[in-house]
Amino acid sequence: MKTKVYIGIRWKSLVVFVGCLGLTLLFVLLSWLLASSLIVHPPYNWPLRWAINHIGSKPTAVVLGVLFFMFPYIAATRSFVRNAKELGVVLENMASGRLYASADVKTADELGTIALNINSFSEQMHSYLEEIHHGLTEIAKGHFDYQIPVRLNHELGRIADSINAMSKQLNRSIQEERNAERTKNDLITGVSHDLRTPLTTILGFLEIIDKDRYTDEVELRYYMNIAYEKSLTLKKLVDDLFEYTRINNGMPLHLQELDVGGFFQQLAEEFVPSLEKAGMILQIHPPEQPVTIRADGDHLVRAYENLISNAIKYGSSSKYIDIYIAQEDRHTNVRICNYGEPIPKQDLPYIFERFYRVEKSRSKATGGTGLGLAITKSIIEVHGGQISVESSTKQTVFETRIPAAVPSSI
Repeated sequence: MKTKVYIGIRWKSLVVFVGCLGLTLLFVLLSWLLASSLIVHPPYNWPLRWAINHIGSKPTAVVLGVLFFMFPYIAATRSFVRNAKELGVVLENMASGRLYASADVKTADELGTIALNINSFSEQMHSYLEEIHHGLTEIAKGHFDYQIPVRLNHELGRIADSINAMSKQLNRSIQEERNAERTKNDLITGVSHDLRTPLTTILGFLEIIDKDRYTDEVELRYYMNIAYEKSLTLKKLVDDLFEYTRINNGMPLHLQELDVGGFFQQLAEEFVPSLEKAGMILQIHPPEQPVTIRADGDHLVRAYENLISNAIKYGSSSKYIDIYIAQEDRHTNVRICNYGEPIPKQDLPYIFERFYRVEKSRSKATGGTGLGLAITKSIIEVHGGQISVESSTKQTVFETRIPAAVPSSI
């Protein structure tokens, strides 16, 4: 392969100019010699005599030299102009959207360098656009985990990064939709199971009563009591399910400033019978300064009733339940501690899911609807708060964080 020697346009232009100037001087010299020989031979000499007499010999020579200079100069620079026009056409094609355009590299000069750079740019753009097109094709097929390579410090790299972010968000949305569908199916399954169990029992005893398959009135009342208790269980499940659905569909909140310490003092009075029956003592530890939050008191009562009820149920092997109230980082923290058996570690991540029950709570003594903690979590979250749980052999702690009330300016 023959290697071209790089010669800049500046030097090429200088060579063309000097060459054309030399040819022009030679032309003028030859013309002067020819005119000198013709001027003494009439009648051929009359144009020369007229030009010399009316214009002058030097101006005539300059005019002829300039006119002659244009011809070799135009011929010598024709390749420069042609190459520049070709590069202009290529750039116009790229500007109109045909990015995969190439320019012929004909010279080893600045124009050749521009052509090489155009070809390199075109090749890179075409290659990267092919990668982006391939990535979009994969995404269109449903492969949302496909990542288009992102080239740093590249304008198309920003587009590729945006496409990847869009694909990730779309994948997340689809997964959330699938999870929502799965959750809905789980909800229907859980509701069906929990409704069917007491309903089957009620129907069974009502069938016994309807067909007079009881021995005496005592047995009749026994069957009626069982059916009545199962009806209450069924009603509680329906009420809990209705409340859970209402909360998660955006229930209205009637917010007002609430003194947290006073709130728990009043709430504790409602649990006096349950605490006495369980042989337990509820201890409230408020902060030195009153702590207030903006909350819907009626809904908040329901949330903390569930937590205290659970503490009584599962902490009955101990004597105390402690409630610690503190204000930290513009949040009001409430920690409800019981000292019964710990919640198994494998159950902790799912404790707030609807219809989830820790295995031991399925007994008749402690079993619930499986919606209590899910309702509590939803109520705390619609107040802009968070709830968490920690459990060990020492204690089980349910902690809530609700934004503290902002002091009104005077």
